[in-house]
Amino acid sequence: MDTFELDSKYVAGTYKRFPVEIVSGKGSVLTDSDGKNYIDLGAGIAVNTFGAGDKDFKEAVTGQLDMIQHTSNLYYSRPCTELAKILCERTGMKKVFFNNSGAEANECAIKAGRKYGTDRRGEDCYTIITLRNSFHGRTITTLSATGQDKFHELFRPMTPGFVHVTPGDFEEFKSVCENNKIAAFMFECVQGEGGVVPVDADYIKKAAEYCKQNDILLMVDEVQTGNGRTGKLYSYMNFDIEPDVVTTAKGLAGGLPIGACLLGSKVENIFGYGDNGSTFGGNPVSCAAAVSIIKRIDDKLLDGVVRKGRMVREALKDAPGIESVTGLGLMLGIKTVKPASEVISSCIEKGVLCLSAKDKVRLLPALNIPDDLLRDAVEIIKQCSI
Repeated sequence: MDTFELDSKYVAGTYKRFPVEIVSGKGSVLTDSDGKNYIDLGAGIAVNTFGAGDKDFKEAVTGQLDMIQHTSNLYYSRPCTELAKILCERTGMKKVFFNNSGAEANECAIKAGRKYGTDRRGEDCYTIITLRNSFHGRTITTLSATGQDKFHELFRPMTPGFVHVTPGDFEEFKSVCENNKIAAFMFECVQGEGGVVPVDADYIKKAAEYCKQNDILLMVDEVQTGNGRTGKLYSYMNFDIEPDVVTTAKGLAGGLPIGACLLGSKVENIFGYGDNGSTFGGNPVSCAAAVSIIKRIDDKLLDGVVRKGRMVREALKDAPGIESVTGLGLMLGIKTVKPASEVISSCIEKGVLCLSAKDKVRLLPALNIPDDLLRDAVEIIKQCSI
């Protein structure tokens, strides 16, 4: 059997895969099993921060593998503590809990929010506000936090304790807070799976100030928006707010599984011994990879992310077949006249790999994608959109 047949026979059918088997890559060019090359505008869904075959990433990973591939959290590990230190220094957060994915990082945030609310205002103060059109993960509880009914339909009953409000409607947010015991507000600055939709900046600032005044935890989901994706290290830094909890994953370790829940001063000691745990959280190989990645997300790289995002927008402005472009930095959603699925399939035929988000073509390229490759890929998107 070839790979397609083996997948069909043995892998759970939860993914509608494109008929492409990726076998290798260098930078932002990937190669399939037939030897065809593609310009990669997906980066493993915002995971491969510096593309494929990154030298520093490989050296960090193999160097750690030469020492120890895993040690449990019963013992200390230098890569884990070094990564936590860097994340705290770069964000102003105080402590970090490591796990393996964005969903787990958000589960940790939800636990922190519930414990904070019940500790401060009684056992009935556990409700967390999230936004409609949001996406926070695939576990039952993070699906419950997700503000899209389509993700709830197959898995009811959902975990109680979440209220979804409309992005941009501050009066609704305020009313929900006034009529419920609210422990925390969790949101994405750009709703990635919701269609790459930025949340209104004024709304974010008003909600953040209200949370601060009323002792409600402000929790920002940076799973997709984080680690340089929007032109800042974390997207909330575009909005001049100070969250109490920040979650991140995806691009943090440049291709290896990791999740992190960053805890601010209000909740730095919210967890005691045994209150949370993870077998693989803080894995030394993943953390060594993440140290390599996060150290290189500097001002020069971030300025490049902003510039490249602007370049894509300018190239697509008023182009035939293009209705609009949304997002921040190199997290972009393109609304096309044609169905997005048709555009994406045509792009694959012409050697460009894109993603989708609802009815949009979604771009999440490596942060260091060369200008010439990005220009060539955008030209192909334009051709495929007509």
